[in-house]
Amino acid sequence: MGRAVVQIKGETDRRQIATWAANVPAGTTVEFRAPRRSTDQNALMWSSLLGQISKQVDWYGQKLTSEDWKDVLTASLRRARVVPGIDPGTFVPLGMRTSQMTKEELNMLIELIYAFGAEHNVKFRELELVA
Repeated sequence: MGRAVVQIKGETDRRQIATWAANVPAGTTVEFRAPRRSTDQNALMWSSLLGQISKQVDWYGQKLTSEDWKDVLTASLRRARVVPGIDPGTFVPLGMRTSQMTKEELNMLIELIYAFGAEHNVKFRELELVA
């Protein structure tokens, strides 16, 4: 077996993984990851929350895009380190990707977005998600 990816849905999947683990050569790498963010979470974050913040909040005298707000809020959630950029006077926050976030991490980011919005009087319109 070269590579296998299995989403654990029940005991059958667990048994299959155990069988593979018992029979792979020494040195094989196994990685377990928490479930990734859902499309519903992603839609809520982008279509409703970040868009509304970008329309309603002035940040130090300027409007930021939804993408900018994603970076600002993710940096807050992750307590990001900031390093000087290549060009003088620029700074770069490290570790801002959300594409690899787990469902739990994205839930935490969404809660932070709601809290920030509440502190800045953002009126969020509700986004109806299809289950």
